[in-house]
Amino acid sequence: MSGVGAWIRYGDPMTAEQIDFAAEHYRAAILQPWELDAARELKSRRPDMTLLCYKCLSSTRDYEPGPIYSSGVSFAEAEREGAGWFAQRLDGRRVEWDRYPGHWQMKVWDPEYLSRWVANVIAELEDSPFDGVMADNDVFDDYYGLNLPLRGAESLSAIRAGLNSLIHDAGPRLNRVGKVLVPNIAESRREPGRWASHASYGGGFEEVWLGYSATNLFDPATVEAQLPQAEGPGLTILRVPTDGNDRHPNFSYGLAAFWVFNGGTGAYSATAHDDYSRTQYSPELDWDLGQPLGAAKGNGHAWLREFTGGWAAVNFNQDGRRRRRLKVPPGMVDANGAPAPHQLVLGPHRGVLYRRA
Repeated sequence: MSGVGAWIRYGDPMTAEQIDFAAEHYRAAILQPWELDAARELKSRRPDMTLLCYKCLSSTRDYEPGPIYSSGVSFAEAEREGAGWFAQRLDGRRVEWDRYPGHWQMKVWDPEYLSRWVANVIAELEDSPFDGVMADNDVFDDYYGLNLPLRGAESLSAIRAGLNSLIHDAGPRLNRVGKVLVPNIAESRREPGRWASHASYGGGFEEVWLGYSATNLFDPATVEAQLPQAEGPGLTILRVPTDGNDRHPNFSYGLAAFWVFNGGTGAYSATAHDDYSRTQYSPELDWDLGQPLGAAKGNGHAWLREFTGGWAAVNFNQDGRRRRRLKVPPGMVDANGAPAPHQLVLGPHRGVLYRRA
């Protein structure tokens, strides 16, 4: 298996060079559902790679030509059904998402919509090269200007209840045809048990792990509330925000935290906001630190863990004065092969990884 990288790739059309790079460097990939040729190529070259197709749980898009769509129910299909599956404001207007033109909120609380979403996705995936679905927009809060109440949905609890039903209907049925469901589970830290429940059919994707943006990272209490996500169940995909530069310090910050708390069993990515059209990469993604030599150890929001093949440490503190002095196990080297220091001072919102020589 090549590294621990996750290729989050549902933007512009991909190139052959990107497919070559992905086959060499990534453990998991999220592609658009119509990118079947790329999925077949990757699966033939890397049968161990987990390939997920993108499907939105909450919206449909009016600009997609088809015949394969990024939503479980296409815009045209919803209109053919009498337009009753589109969410409506109290005055009857449909709800278009803020900042995402052409994205229309669906009635995720409507049993008929849920049933059609599941039936369509099962039919599409059953004989597909994809291993399953990354189900986007398993939302917790109002991120798209819904401004409830809507007709039939007085509050966000109705949205969450509908999505919960959709996940627990689609998950078992996908599993029965040999596919996994990996939702993008928003803000699960705010509802105990939500991550474990929604990830129980193959895994979970956390799109805002450790922070909302490259300059808006979480405080230690918020980060540590997210940490159980790293433990599964299933395939855990964690994405940390950067400014788009793969040498941004958040890349190693998130990767170190990934190793300390996931132990290298999931998949990891670091990108700018909606930067899903290229091959995100850092050489440390290819490292295999081996098996953990014990549990993660923490003190004052700084955490470390030793492995058979290396060592990782992360400091979740925010305050610039809250640096942490850490002892590095002997026999470690950095990415350039130079000996690691015997001890180091790790600044806030920083992480470090070393390999055994």
